[in-house]
Amino acid sequence: MSYDSSPPHPYRPPGRSASYDPYTYETYPWAPQEAPEPAGRPPQRHAALGQHSDLRLLRSAYRWQRRVATLTALGYFVLFLILSAFAPSFMTSSVTDGLPTGLLLALVQVPVTWLAIALYERTARHRVDPIADRIRRHAELDAKREVTR
Repeated sequence: MSYDSSPPHPYRPPGRSASYDPYTYETYPWAPQEAPEPAGRPPQRHAALGQHSDLRLLRSAYRWQRRVATLTALGYFVLFLILSAFAPSFMTSSVTDGLPTGLLLALVQVPVTWLAIALYERTARHRVDPIADRIRRHAELDAKREVTR
């Protein structure tokens, strides 16, 4: 969202009374006004949670996690489709007596999906969850500080 520094309503229609002028509001009248900071309140020592760099780390870790799991499952499936379309002789060749390569590769799709799920959970435990726990602890500490003030 961009910020426009021009006056809110540059055009004033003629014939308006001076006692009530809706074009002089800095913002909308129904918008909540921010409460002023109490004078005796010390400034915060750390950044607010919404501006914290850990949120960016969490987003990038979660994005990486989704990509790994998605590319694992979808990559194998796309490989299977490409082989089916462009290598029919390979897919119809027999691995063992009566078992074509295409059927074997189709059956391997189930363990590959399980592998994608396992990778998703592993990356969640090792990359995403520690960052989320750290953010949660910071939020709890911030909430306790606000209660004691």
